[in-house]
Formats: sequence, C-alpha cells, structure tokens
Amino acid sequence: MSSSQILLQLKHQRLNRHKKPLKCSECGKFFTQRSSLTQHERIHTGEKPYICTKCGTCFRKQSNLTQHLRIHTGEKPYKCNECEKAFQTKAVLVQHLRIHTGEKPYKCNECGKAFCQSPSLIKHLRIHTGEKPYKCSECGKAFSQSICLTRHQRSHSGARPYKCNDCGKAFNQSACLMQHQRIHSGEKPYTCTKCGKAFTQNSSLVEHDRTHTGEKLYKCSECEKTFCKQAHLSEHYRIHTGEKPYECAVCGKAFRHSSALARHQRLHAGE
Repeated sequence: MSSSQILLQLKHQRLNRHKKPLKCSECGKFFTQRSSLTQHERIHTGEKPYICTKCGTCFRKQSNLTQHLRIHTGEKPYKCNECEKAFQTKAVLVQHLRIHTGEKPYKCNECGKAFCQSPSLIKHLRIHTGEKPYKCSECGKAFSQSICLTRHQRSHSGARPYKCNDCGKAFNQSACLMQHQRIHSGEKPYTCTKCGKAFTQNSSLVEHDRTHTGEKLYKCSECEKTFCKQAHLSEHYRIHTGEKPYECAVCGKAFRHSSALARHQRLHAGE
C-alpha cells in the first residue's frame, strides 16, 4: 500500500469517527454508514433487490449476487498458492488453506477433537448429542448428515447414478464406484507399513493390520473363539450351524469352505 493510499485511508477513518452513528429502528444496532444500515434493514424487511438473471434467485447484497453468479459462469478467482486449486469465494479458500497449514481452529468441547471447518465440527457434535435432523420420509429412519440421508433414499428408489465406464456396473454411492474402478485399474492405494502388502480398500488394510497386531475383534457367540476377520468368524460359525454352502456339481457333496470344495474337485479332475 502506497503512502498516499494510507493517508487517504486515515482521512476516511477520521471522517467516520466524527459521523453521527446511525441506529436501526428495529433492533437498535448502530452503523457509521448509511449503506451499511440500508443493507442491514433488509434483514428485517426481507427485501432482496438483487436478482440473478440466470435462475431468479434473489439476494440482499450486491456482493452476494456477484458471488452467486460464479456458480453459472464457473469463475474461480481465488487461487491457492500452494496447490493451484481455485475457488469461487475467499471464505472457501481460507478454509482450504488450513489443509496446508494444519490449522484446526474449531475444537469440540466434549472430546477435544479439532477441525479446520466449522461445518465439520457441527457434524461431529451430533456424535455426542445424538441429534439426527435428517429424516427419511419413506421409512422414518433418521441421520446425522444430509449426505447419509441421500444415500439411504436410494435404497427405496433403487437409483444407481454412478456407472462404471469400463463394464457398465452401476452403484448408489460415488465411493463404491471409485472402489470398483480399482478392479479395472489395478490401483491399490492402501499399503501396509509393516509388510508392504497393498489393498484397494482402506477397510481391507485395517482388517489385514490385525494379523500383525494380533487384535481379534470378532467373537463367536457359541464358543467364545475370536478372529481378526469377519470372514473367518463366518466360516468358523458353520461348525456350529452345520451349514455347507459349497456343493460339488459332479457328486453333490457339500463343504463348509470354498477351499475344501476346490480340493475335492481335483479328485474328479484326476479320474
């Protein structure tokens, strides 16, 4: 900022100091500028004089309309100097910058967990309060996040908007499509730090990690035996139920495990 600009700013501040404060007749709030009072009064009157010519949405402030228009134009004037990612508003850029700085100014008073965005803290707080404001009109099931309700509603409608370009298989969640696409790409982004084995899903890595830690979360309700994987518990449980879901197409003999069926089928192959 140049010296002339600084002097002009100081002059402007002095003029504002000598101005008589302007008071809102509705709530008593004071303003130094007529334009600021006029904008504020629209909160009480509901007046929204700035209209978007593209979609008809109305706004109280010109600045809000300018910001909204970027949705239609695609303009993103606020660019991150760290990663070149661009945003439509300065506020969103400020939030994004915390990814690089590591700043997490929004802290949970219950457990101390901190977040870089206030909406993330609001969502987190529902874990403690149990609040579930998003309710399904079909079955009444409630959710803590709107995105969870949207996903759930697809179970009623059967909508699967996320389609694989390679094989045409469709999914009701974008995350499920991303996981599926790794079958085609061979990508395995989740790597075990202990043995180097890689996985397509984080959940598979978490499960695998228990083979190193020895942690066994899955307990048999019949005999108390524990397992590190849900699949291993399911296989074990067939000892108690007697279930044998793997049947030989040649002789009809059934087995508890697919591996046992595979071994058996080799007997027929060698006949």
